[in-house]
Amino acid sequence: MAQRGIQSVDVGGRLLLALADGGALALKDLAQAANMSPAKAHPYLVSFGKLGLIVQDPGSGRYGLGPLAMQLGLISLQQFDPIRLATQRLPELALAVGQTVAIAVWGNRGATIVRIEHPPSLVHVNLRHGTVMSLRGTASGRLFAAFLPRQAVQAAVGDEAFSASFERELASIRKQGFSHAVDASVPGISALAAPVLDGSGAVVLCLTAIGASASFDVGAASAPARALKRCAAELSTQLGAGKR
Repeated sequence: MAQRGIQSVDVGGRLLLALADGGALALKDLAQAANMSPAKAHPYLVSFGKLGLIVQDPGSGRYGLGPLAMQLGLISLQQFDPIRLATQRLPELALAVGQTVAIAVWGNRGATIVRIEHPPSLVHVNLRHGTVMSLRGTASGRLFAAFLPRQAVQAAVGDEAFSASFERELASIRKQGFSHAVDASVPGISALAAPVLDGSGAVVLCLTAIGASASFDVGAASAPARALKRCAAELSTQLGAGKR
């Protein structure tokens, strides 16, 4: 049963949502985006201005989000621990993918497994916490190599050469938004990895799925790939990615 709210708050909230989506707007455009008349929108904006939720540029007259809105956003982001958020999603992700899923972060030796969730099936790939994944031979390693600054990668793996073919592979991973590996590091084992980004667009962790190649479709259009990318995108949104 839907809970009853306060209608005026719901109506005024549409103005804040419009500002969050469209940036600074004139009164007419802001009211239109919130599906109300300018005369109706103006009193809400006056109240929001007194609270610091919005500000009006004295030169252009356009409205934008104010200091209180920014402060609330920063506090919200501080409350979101990426690993904790991702860990909560692992059981449903393992069920959706049908394979072992894990969280990997970039450590001082490379991509490192920090959380693991096995699927309900009896047959699955065993992983251990603290396992460091190969840079070239695993989906997780390739993903971090594609999305991290090169100096951060080299600091962990040393002077490992990035060949022209590997560079092309990394460019493809960045374009597709995920990586995969088939029989690369371990024969008969395949994997997928998708990045979770923060508000600055930096990768903070990756979601990885690992399974037997014979029963694991790692194609871009496969159900496991879609489920992994969808979960990573939702976590990235929670962490503020794409909201700058």
